[in-house]
Amino acid sequence: MLKGFKEFMLKGDLITAAVGLVMALATFALTEALVEDLITPIVAAIIGEPDFSALHFTINGSVFKYGAFINAAIVFVSTAAAVYFFVVVPYKRYQEMKGASVKTRACPECTTEISVAARRCPSCTAVVVPEAG
Repeated sequence: MLKGFKEFMLKGDLITAAVGLVMALATFALTEALVEDLITPIVAAIIGEPDFSALHFTINGSVFKYGAFINAAIVFVSTAAAVYFFVVVPYKRYQEMKGASVKTRACPECTTEISVAARRCPSCTAVVVPEAG
């Protein structure tokens, strides 16, 4: 039983997921610090409010903390921008550079781009004759 648990814990997929989660949490903490310590004070200097988290209003004893929502919205947009510009854009460029060396042709059945060495189209599953390449 312990051997099976050890194998489960040391699987590559679990380790990869754990590392990804740790990196995501670290990225979130870094982005949150960036927003709270740099961006919010800049926006606050322009608007004149030093701390958004203190902004609130009360209706019938219910407190609406719209300042905390503003901070959360800034963190969300900043995180999305960081992920896009530091992960998505470089990955797309990498894929384009990697894909530039692969020669493709159109599938005769569905016109999807396939490798010249393909024997079957991944989209329509039509059998195709590989081209010499």
